[in-house]
Amino acid sequence: MSPRPAEAQKRIRASEWPLIAAAFLYIAAYSVFVLMPDSALRGAAEVAMIAIWVLFAADYLIRLSAAKQRRRWFARNLPDLAIVALPMLRPLRLLRLIVIFHRLQISVGKTLHGRLAAYAAASAALLIYIASLAVLDAERGAEGAEITTYGDAIWWSIVTVTTVGYGDTVPVTGAGRVIAVLLMLGGIGLIGVITGLLASAIVKRVSEGDGTDENASRAQVEHVDQRIGALEQRISELTGLLAARRTSPGGTGNTEA
Repeated sequence: MSPRPAEAQKRIRASEWPLIAAAFLYIAAYSVFVLMPDSALRGAAEVAMIAIWVLFAADYLIRLSAAKQRRRWFARNLPDLAIVALPMLRPLRLLRLIVIFHRLQISVGKTLHGRLAAYAAASAALLIYIASLAVLDAERGAEGAEITTYGDAIWWSIVTVTTVGYGDTVPVTGAGRVIAVLLMLGGIGLIGVITGLLASAIVKRVSEGDGTDENASRAQVEHVDQRIGALEQRISELTGLLAARRTSPGGTGNTEA
């Protein structure tokens, strides 16, 4: 008998931290594999990457089997399938940290603007680092390659992700160009996020200013209303006093001869 959906979801949430740790381990192993090609640790790093790939694939299959509507879940989680299917994208599993950051920030009362800023900064750093490793792995050793060191790869990734595109360093292999296209698309997305953050900050500042002006105007109106009420009460008292004087025997209102 299959576990109930609530229990299955609880098990899936409990696996988040181990999978995040595995993603960190994958990035470390991938870094050793790319940056230390002559090291004796390269073989161990490759074995670790394969083991983590098996872990990611098992997690994907477990979550797919736990879904109520598997076809719908499959269609909505194509990025997870890409993470399992494409070795270059496996470290993007670290973006699951954003979900946990989201829960933590709710508990401490962070704003939406702060969550988006953290997401944009983490995504940009992760994207540049992984793209640099991937393009160096693809380009190094190719005939006519211009990206032969990690410094070249970092420079190329930053220029590409910011859509500057100097053109002084370009990939020459097919895999490198695929990485370039993905990085360009990621850069466009990041620019959109940053533009949205700036726009939301401006709108928030204007809204706060409008709210302050509105509160000040409302206070002034309430003060005027209070003054008018006090004035009406005073006029009523004076009118009553004047009427009383007119009807008194010695008042001006006495008409007897």
